[in-house]
Amino acid sequence: MKKHILTIALGSIAMMMSSCLDLEPKDQLSDANLWDKPGDFASFANQMYGWTNSFNEIVYSAGPHGDKRSDILLDKGGYNIYSNGQQTVPAGSSLTAGNYASFYSHIRYCNILIERAKDYSGNINDIRQPLGEAYFFRAYTYYELLTIFGDAIIVDHVIDTDDPAMYAKRDDRLEVAQFIISDLHNAAEYLKSKSELEDGRVSEEAALAFLSRAALYEASWQKFHKNNLTAANELYTEAADAAKTVIDGGKFQLFYNGVLGTESYRYLFILEDVQCNPASLTKSANHEFIFSRCYNIDNPSGQNLTKETLANAQLVTRKFFDMFLCQDGLPIELSNKYDGSGETMVGEWKNRDNRISNMLLMPGTSYWDNTNHSRLTFDDADLGRAFTNFEPGSSGTGYYTRKYAAERQVEDRKESYDYPIIRYAEVLLNYAEALYERDGKISDEDLAISINKTRKRVNPEMPDLTNAFVSGNGLDMRTEIRRERTIELFNEGFRIDDLKRWKTAEVEMPMDLCGITFTGEYARSEKWAQNALPLNEKNQVVYESGRSFQQKNYLYPLPSDQMQLNPNLGQNPGW
Repeated sequence: MKKHILTIALGSIAMMMSSCLDLEPKDQLSDANLWDKPGDFASFANQMYGWTNSFNEIVYSAGPHGDKRSDILLDKGGYNIYSNGQQTVPAGSSLTAGNYASFYSHIRYCNILIERAKDYSGNINDIRQPLGEAYFFRAYTYYELLTIFGDAIIVDHVIDTDDPAMYAKRDDRLEVAQFIISDLHNAAEYLKSKSELEDGRVSEEAALAFLSRAALYEASWQKFHKNNLTAANELYTEAADAAKTVIDGGKFQLFYNGVLGTESYRYLFILEDVQCNPASLTKSANHEFIFSRCYNIDNPSGQNLTKETLANAQLVTRKFFDMFLCQDGLPIELSNKYDGSGETMVGEWKNRDNRISNMLLMPGTSYWDNTNHSRLTFDDADLGRAFTNFEPGSSGTGYYTRKYAAERQVEDRKESYDYPIIRYAEVLLNYAEALYERDGKISDEDLAISINKTRKRVNPEMPDLTNAFVSGNGLDMRTEIRRERTIELFNEGFRIDDLKRWKTAEVEMPMDLCGITFTGEYARSEKWAQNALPLNEKNQVVYESGRSFQQKNYLYPLPSDQMQLNPNLGQNPGW
């Protein structure tokens, strides 16, 4: 272990954001003044909530899990060195390098609370919630280490500067995964149910939901990278069981409102406690977010979210656009409902999964932002304030985003919707994938309570995904499970991690990032005529080519300063 990490003073971690929780750090107090009362434990645990990923790391600046580092989303501003395989070994820890040093600082904090809980002289029930939080956030931090760097040193207690663990080798990733799962079981045992907690506080259900994510991740790695099917199947079972416990608990449901109808998916991500949608719903209507980073009018996100996520600030690739099914439940290459002629700009958008227009901007669509073109009355009168002359495709790939973009009038950086760290839709998808990969099959009954819930939320007429539908149409169940996951969880920090755990990144990531087909209305567009993007053999614009993904890119390199402090760490393969 690194000396400068393990000897960190308690006052050295600054809080990263404001939240609906009281996150004022109490860690400046000396040890002698702490741990006498339940409130001491709660105050100490509060600072851990500043460690989670949020809009900044996933959507805005695109940290290691961001979709901008994948094959489906990119910045208009320039190439991403992580996405195109051009990253190098960093000199020190940073957000882009994975915050290696900070991770171990966080682990130390968790260990402090867990050890002090063992010595607590009062009723253990009085400190169960903060103790559960310490277990949860230790698992959360080790999951970050696992997914970014692979092997990691397991430290389950507070160690001194002369402890041999300071210079130990890293433990095997399977041991790390098992440690994470153990911590999450402990967390679930101590944490209260979400119904007993204020919004933004981690719960028993959040621990189980996160367990389903962590176990699924490592199960896939053991199966596809290690060919260790015994370990993989045990982990798939852990993932499926945890997800099913959350499902059977009945405390969560996919967000849907009859007034919003097929636009319910879009409005889920911009709910605020002010008028922000045609149904006048606030955050209290959201029973889908299991664990979220909370914001409010007084403590907004601080990120310029609408400007970052609306229209051509973020560009979607043709690959992602083509993943959306048609309304008959078939992919575009098999459906007779798909108009891919390219004669009209809107043709390829018609008869598609309604999430395509919830997430992306269809040509000719009336849409709003957070400034002069915002919605004020949320009725037809707002059409006069909408953008109406929108012609997507005047630059970039031609496919633009709208997920996380506000419609109400609000100052830049003052949007106050919550960031979904864990939401119920993910749990449903974890459940389906874990069962299929473990058993090589999934029953129609399990499909009904998982994937068909997410894909039919805003597609009530779409046929159910069943075994008969798959076999009858020449589909592949694994492909459909992965398709649903990619679409439903778009821009929430899953795609690049999924490609890595499935070991398909080496195939998917080097592909050119393409956009619209340059025919029909696009070819006749004066705006497009001003752009000199090259075309491929399918007449699609090529936004980025020459991409690379080597075997070493499955893991990030350890920062060189950490290697110097502890040569026994061992650098990841290829770096």
